[in-house]
Amino acid sequence: MPIHVDIKDHIAVVTLDNPPVNALAPDWDVMGIFDSLADNLDVRVAVLTATGDRAFCAGADIKARANRDPDAPPPPSGTGNRRMREMLYSIQECAVPVIGAINGPALGGGLALAASCDYLIASEKATFGLPEIDVGLLGGARHFMRLLTNWGLVRRLHYTAERLSAREALELGMVVKVVPHDQLMEAAMEDARLIASKMPLGIRLAKESLHMIENMDVKNGYRFEQTRTAILTKTEDAAEARKAFVERRPPEFTGR
Repeated sequence: MPIHVDIKDHIAVVTLDNPPVNALAPDWDVMGIFDSLADNLDVRVAVLTATGDRAFCAGADIKARANRDPDAPPPPSGTGNRRMREMLYSIQECAVPVIGAINGPALGGGLALAASCDYLIASEKATFGLPEIDVGLLGGARHFMRLLTNWGLVRRLHYTAERLSAREALELGMVVKVVPHDQLMEAAMEDARLIASKMPLGIRLAKESLHMIENMDVKNGYRFEQTRTAILTKTEDAAEARKAFVERRPPEFTGR
């Protein structure tokens, strides 16, 4: 399968591996992988990245579509679209934070994949765009809007198929950091180690809360956050965090 998972020190590194440009493959079980992290309480944070430096993910495999046998029976209506939607939802709804380490162009479906992460750290080789209009496709704009709040710019980029550089993405707030290509994974892992050092239950509840309040108004969003706080404050780890703070020492979390 063109996707690998390595778990060590509470960090799951999920790597796309479909050279040369990590185009989306129909058999990727992204949903199964990210759903499995919910059941693995040893995992506290995930990093999503890809192999090589030609692309993070170039989106749909256009060559495969172009070479499809015209006499072959078509796939069931909507199956591929539904699979793609669920793939993206599984990243957004993952039980732990997902850091996108963007090693190259994130285009079309690849941009939607990146936009489904909690936040992005980009290599200087990264670019972002929606080239679908040039190959007879559409889609990905709504996920682009998760990264770029200037909807007029999203529309322009969708219509023109132009790309944003990593530096432009940083200036627009789409990514939180841009680093030299050979420092990308260390930068992402540095963040991952920091998150992994925090209260495990607190991080999972924070992820759930942030996902749920994204499309809520302020009143209902804050109310939901308060319900998660009420759950967290009753845990042993929360009591340990408060005790460690008073005693001025590092907390020792047990995940309870």
